Amino acid sequence: MARTRRYKRMEKDAVFSIGKFLRKGFSKLGHFFSIAFKVFDRKLTIMVVPHSQSKPISFQTNVIALVFGIILVVGMAASFFYFNKKTLGASAEISRLQNENRKTLASLDELRDQNSDLMQTAKRFQSSLSQSLSLLGINQSSEASRSSMQSSDLSSLFDTNDLVSGTARESADIQQLISYLEGAIQPIEQIGKMLESQGALFSEIPSIWPLKNGIGHISMEFGQNKHPITGQWYIHKGLDFSTWRSGDPVVSTADGQVVTVAFDTSFGNYVIVKHKHGIYTRYAHLNSFRVKKGEYVEQGQVIGTVGNTGITTGPHLHYEVHIGSDVVDPAKYINVKQK
Repeated sequence: MARTRRYKRMEKDAVFSIGKFLRKGFSKLGHFFSIAFKVFDRKLTIMVVPHSQSKPISFQTNVIALVFGIILVVGMAASFFYFNKKTLGASAEISRLQNENRKTLASLDELRDQNSDLMQTAKRFQSSLSQSLSLLGINQSSEASRSSMQSSDLSSLFDTNDLVSGTARESADIQQLISYLEGAIQPIEQIGKMLESQGALFSEIPSIWPLKNGIGHISMEFGQNKHPITGQWYIHKGLDFSTWRSGDPVVSTADGQVVTVAFDTSFGNYVIVKHKHGIYTRYAHLNSFRVKKGEYVEQGQVIGTVGNTGITTGPHLHYEVHIGSDVVDPAKYINVKQK
């Protein structure tokens, strides 16, 4: 019971102390605001004295109004500088964007010019490709070719509706060109296959110069000639190639198999190569051999060197082409140039 009274007394003392502290604090705060109000409410007289003899201008205000006016003026000045800076920044950004826009327009004009040049080149390509395919006998009227070429024919590319303009026109042109090029892949592949087969055919017939790197000159042609030793007229059964020296490499003029590597009193050291289609080639008066009998050789492979063996008046290569049992003019099979 005594303890309860003691707790109540302590509680009353605490409440009294807090109330006393709050009253004292509010009293000081009220006193502060009272002094501040008196200070800010103090009257001020502002006088403007002109340099001329005009009457001075005076007006009264208080500290609060003066402080508020100063704050207002400073705020307006700060706002002016802030928005002015923003305006200058926006003007600079607009100028930069305008410059970029001019550059973009210039680039667009250049791209349009290039696109126009591309269209003209594509048109010439179409004409050349059509002529080449016609000369090669490649049929473009098959169902597969027709379906691809109808959707990609450049004629439709150059008949584009005139109502299409601007970037839409360039885009339509490029799409048409892409379609045409996709359609042209098949005939070009056919040309490649044809050239590949023809390349294999050319490598199977004696179609190149028999001296490596095309050196030398023809010193005696095929047919009726005067014999350089006897002086009598006779039929020369090949072509003589001369470099005025021995040791220059002799090459096989076509793919084939070496069937003879031998010496003859007339031909001297000679090699005979058997090719496809019943064709044989003979290389005579050699200084040395680079192949053996039974060896397979490729077109352009060195098989020996120019020499002066057999009946000769100087180092040279005697070259013959046989088809079956007939001797033919080698000049009909190679694009020879007299040097």
